[in-house]
Amino acid sequence: MITALVQIKIPDPMSLEKAREVFAGTAPTYREVPGLIRKYYLLAEDGNSAGGVYLWESRAAAEAMYNPEWYAFIRGKYGVDPELSYFESPVVVDNLTAEIINA
Repeated sequence: MITALVQIKIPDPMSLEKAREVFAGTAPTYREVPGLIRKYYLLAEDGNSAGGVYLWESRAAAEAMYNPEWYAFIRGKYGVDPELSYFESPVVVDNLTAEIINA
């Protein structure tokens, strides 16, 4: 499994209320993305950066998502390019389902 960390430095700080509105508006688009296991939306306490943590089945699935159209979408929505980092996720602990998932 692969975890992708997306960070976006927001030119104008975003409130938590605005973040909820914006994130809820885009959340449905991630429901059926091939290979995406889970996505967490992020907002820094000061509202100056946002992003997401994505858990993927594979690096190939993640790279299929982060294509030029995705970068253009982020740029159009926030006015800046995102920073993207990949991490191997050999073990995931999920306390909601009481599972330990080994990749």
